Amino acid sequence: MAVKKSKSAFRTIAEVSEELNIAPHVLRFWETKFSQLKPMKRSGGRRYYRPDDVELVKKISNYLYDKRYTIEGVQKLIREKGIKAFVGEEIMPDFFETSPAVDLSPEARELICSTISALHSVCDELQKALN
Repeated sequence: MAVKKSKSAFRTIAEVSEELNIAPHVLRFWETKFSQLKPMKRSGGRRYYRPDDVELVKKISNYLYDKRYTIEGVQKLIREKGIKAFVGEEIMPDFFETSPAVDLSPEARELICSTISALHSVCDELQKALN
C-alpha cells in the first residue's frame, strides 16, 4: 500500500519506480547516463530521490519513451538547453525555502559553523577514499 507523501518528501527508488512505472534497474542505469540525476544515497547505498530528481526522471522518461529520443539525444538536449530549461517549471523554486531568522548565541553559531566545516572535511575524505 502506497503512503501518501507531501510533494516535497524524498522518495525511495521503489516509490519512484512504482509511481512512474519505470523499473528500478532502469533508474540506476539512467544515473550512469545522466550525471544530473544524483539521488541522495544513505548508508547501505539506499537511494532517496528529491522532488527535483523525480521531475528530471519524468522528463527523461517522456523524451525516451513518448518522444522516442535516444539516450544520446536526451543528453545532448540537456547539454544544449541546460538542466533548468530542460526540466522547466516543474523544478520547485521553493523547495529549499529559507526559514525565519533565528536568534542564536555566538557560541551556537560557532558550533554550527565548526560542525559544517567538519562535515565538509568528512565528505572530502570519503570522496578521496572512493576515488
